[in-house]
Amino acid sequence: MFRTALAATLLIATPAAAQQLTPEQSAKVDAIVADALKSSGVPSASIAIVRDGKIVFAKAYGDQGPGIKNGPDANAKYQIASVSKQFTAAAILLLADEGKLSLDDTVSKWVPEVTDADKITIRQLLSHTAGLQDYWPQDYSFKAMETPVTPQQIVDRWAKKPLDFTPGAAWQYSNTGYVVAGMIIEKASGRKLLDYLEAKIFKPLGIKAVDQDKAIGKGFPQGSNRFALGPVRPAKPAADGWLWAAGELAMSATDLAKWDIARINRTVLPAKDWAVQETEVKLADGSPTHYGLGVSLGEHGGKTEVSHGGEAVGFLTNNVVIPEEKFAVVAQVSADFGRAQDTITQGITDLLLPVATPPAALTLDQQRDALARKLFDQLRAGTPDRSLMTEDANYFFNATVLGDYRDSLAPLGAPLAFEPIGKARLRGGFVNRNYRIRFADRELIAVTYAEPGADGKFEQFLVMPR
Repeated sequence: MFRTALAATLLIATPAAAQQLTPEQSAKVDAIVADALKSSGVPSASIAIVRDGKIVFAKAYGDQGPGIKNGPDANAKYQIASVSKQFTAAAILLLADEGKLSLDDTVSKWVPEVTDADKITIRQLLSHTAGLQDYWPQDYSFKAMETPVTPQQIVDRWAKKPLDFTPGAAWQYSNTGYVVAGMIIEKASGRKLLDYLEAKIFKPLGIKAVDQDKAIGKGFPQGSNRFALGPVRPAKPAADGWLWAAGELAMSATDLAKWDIARINRTVLPAKDWAVQETEVKLADGSPTHYGLGVSLGEHGGKTEVSHGGEAVGFLTNNVVIPEEKFAVVAQVSADFGRAQDTITQGITDLLLPVATPPAALTLDQQRDALARKLFDQLRAGTPDRSLMTEDANYFFNATVLGDYRDSLAPLGAPLAFEPIGKARLRGGFVNRNYRIRFADRELIAVTYAEPGADGKFEQFLVMPR
């Protein structure tokens, strides 16, 4: 098995020409990918990083299988599956610009045999709000996928069933909707889907994309799968036609990064089209979907994150773009298990675009423990903040008591540890908390009572040998 070669050797990497990360950052990226592959058992990965709107890092790792002869190849084309949906949606937007269709056209104008086609809009197809049953919800290829299929056959089997919900009433991921969208593209443009994408998007951007059904064998990575904790095995590809407009493409991480740069710079498509694609489509009742047209929408550090994942038989991809930061990261892996692609993109994003997380709020006990330590240090110095103590405690800490505290505790210096003992408990209307105070050659104990609450004053603060 090709997996054994990976297990027996160190990762080999093919660097891109441009390396604008610092050596330390590059080493950390390598470590993120290596750790993700090792922990998941995934055979290979290919990544690309965009900073300031430019590709600054592209590298392949691991064992890409027998189709790649000279070590991991950063130019190898991985099947990107559902990441293709944003290209399908872009084709619809371009056709709308050409006046050949409208996002608000009903499907009945183009594919009338679809159930309730007169109630479903193209926009709903692209946003997964049409109600069409998904033909491939499984994370494996089912029996029918051993036989080639046409878009019409997918429509006949799945898009003529009763809708799962009224269009616009819910969100449900549906590959079926994208097959219908692909059929609309071909009817409206008069061209094959991939021919239209080649002319309008791939050629202008210098992207070398191929039909994922053809991305098999010599020159292409070997997809893999794994059953439970068993060995990693070569995956058997699905027959032709099953992903088509729902996930028809194979390309390198660098090629996908070129598309991300177009998104960042608002090129190839008019700026308004990018904005439409990245606008959340809400449900009829106003509920959020966190999805636009072929892209998932989130946020990173308060800025919009545009992303999408893709799963083909034996392959997974994650593509993340933060347009305002001119940043993107692509991770492709030759396995349909392990989620290494998500670990990689998250790790790289956190490395290069760290988001400061506010410190966790202290619990009441933590606040009281800190206040107890503060008063202890003041008593050691003989200068307590008397506003921290009740009238009774202030009465107790007269000049004699305070002098004894100062004279006996100050020579000990700062304690090595000031630790709570047990749990807080109520007594006499006060909260009792006790502390172990450790020095190099002795231990003390403090028995405290305080009014309830974070700002409760101390009624007692007795220190004694333990």
